[in-house]
Amino acid sequence: MSLHELTDEQREIRDLARRFADEVIAPDAARWDHDHEFPTDVFRQLGELGLMGVCVPAEHAGAGADFLAYVLVLEELSRGDAGVGVTVAVHTSACTLPLLAHGSVEQVGALVPALAQGHEIGAFALTESGSGSDAGAMLTRATDDCLISGTKQWITNGSHAHTFLVFAKDPAKPSCFVVRRGAAGFRVTREEEKMGLNSSSTADLAFEDTPGDRMGPAGGGMRIALSTLDGGRIGIAAQAVGIAQAALDAAVAYAKERRTFGKPIGGHQAIQQKLADMQTSVEAARALTWRAARAKEAGRPHTVEGAQAKLFASRVAREVTGEAIQVLGGYGYTKEFPVERYYRDAKVTEIYEGTSEIQRLVIARALLGEAARD
Repeated sequence: MSLHELTDEQREIRDLARRFADEVIAPDAARWDHDHEFPTDVFRQLGELGLMGVCVPAEHAGAGADFLAYVLVLEELSRGDAGVGVTVAVHTSACTLPLLAHGSVEQVGALVPALAQGHEIGAFALTESGSGSDAGAMLTRATDDCLISGTKQWITNGSHAHTFLVFAKDPAKPSCFVVRRGAAGFRVTREEEKMGLNSSSTADLAFEDTPGDRMGPAGGGMRIALSTLDGGRIGIAAQAVGIAQAALDAAVAYAKERRTFGKPIGGHQAIQQKLADMQTSVEAARALTWRAARAKEAGRPHTVEGAQAKLFASRVAREVTGEAIQVLGGYGYTKEFPVERYYRDAKVTEIYEGTSEIQRLVIARALLGEAARD
């Protein structure tokens, strides 16, 4: 799929996000990474541009664009800074869109407009210290009165979100609950120190008889969680593509300028082959990601497509960022150039929203059917 296959609206939204990434995000990304700063004002600006609710319907204060347009935005924002990209991805894919899909009329009306306009930020609280890939092993509980007790770990946007989708056993099967920042018994207990994505928030949460508002049916939490992750993985694939594209751009620019043996290193066949392989991998990852986004937008099954896109794009991000460092040589290993940050940011795309091992399991089970479960 090429850019020529995008609609005028999709291209306009992509160009808007690209300009914002180049002019507002990229110049400060290294500082945010160094200072571990969450760039609050950036999300306010993104909200004013309609980019915090790209694919949220206009009647709920969103931009009313389609899911592919949203994926294009994630790719461009992540090209500027992957921490900004994941903040918007989780805010949209893992909070705002599930509220639209599963929330009551009252929940949607009360919560979605502020999220779509960027006045508030959303989060998705599923993971616990003993339940990551095995989400059914969660220990967080809810009473009949929807009072939640337990802990959650590694929650993206955790220290800054206003609305949390929290999963808790209710009493035996998980349900999904909406919890607002400032609710009784709710607190952020820790902000994680990470290898990368230092401009994003990753926090541990605690709940002690915290009042929640159940979203969807009692015991229906896993269905909500799994359908959310199906779409969320497409967003993480877009993030990975954005990181890989940034690394490729940096490597190409360096290869044109750096001279050895009397000519730019881009004139040496070994570097040309690296760059050709890097670009081919990025384009293949982008094609898989766009395919999955189109399937979701059309209402078609997209579990496997999303898993394939995330599995492949995350690997490409890790490999291409590593190769970019190699092209830059010693400079690539320093903080004078951004490729070492891209490398650190890329790794987690193989882990969160379902590890690469889980993506392979999803794909294999669909391929083999019941034989994969025997």
